[in-house]
Amino acid sequence: MAKYTEAKCRMCRREGTKLFLKGDRCFTDKCAYDRRPYAPGQHGRARKKTSDYAVQLREKQKVRRVYGVLEKQFHGYFVKADKARGVTGAILLSYLERRLDNVVYRLGFANSRNQARQLVRHGIFTLNGRKVTIPSLQVRVGDEVAVPEKNRKIPVLAEAREAIARRGCPAWLEADAAAFKGAVKALPQRDDIQFPINEHMIVELYSK
Repeated sequence: MAKYTEAKCRMCRREGTKLFLKGDRCFTDKCAYDRRPYAPGQHGRARKKTSDYAVQLREKQKVRRVYGVLEKQFHGYFVKADKARGVTGAILLSYLERRLDNVVYRLGFANSRNQARQLVRHGIFTLNGRKVTIPSLQVRVGDEVAVPEKNRKIPVLAEAREAIARRGCPAWLEADAAAFKGAVKALPQRDDIQFPINEHMIVELYSK
């Protein structure tokens, strides 16, 4: 499986915005984007002409990197969203939000989506009482994500309360940090995603 092995902060600098890929570090003065808010590389500071295609591509890459999804996976989500009834862009973001690794991150059981993905792959969580190891699983209304008693001593999970207090829990989820569990109350809506995303540009890119 393809895997990005370079510095994650380079992705933030490339996209020109914070993607919060390193969790708590992104909120400190150690954040590489705060220190060098320009594209990486020898010509990172140079002014560049941007075409409509370039703007659309950067928007797609930004969203793909935020959720940690590979190109083939991302295109698959778009195809499903395009076939579904409703606004394609909003449905696409809903699919990404409903990924199990994103739900774990949103509930506050990990400091980043990458960390959440690793925890899920190691079988730390259960979905409706059953052990799961697939980060891309789509959650549904009524699903419950929990940490079994034997896994609750992991230091990352012990910080769950602080993470929820700092980031907040979206309205479509319900977190119970004390019990190490959370539930899906409703499907995510476009207003639940506060990160600045222009999904219309992604639709335009794939519609060419």
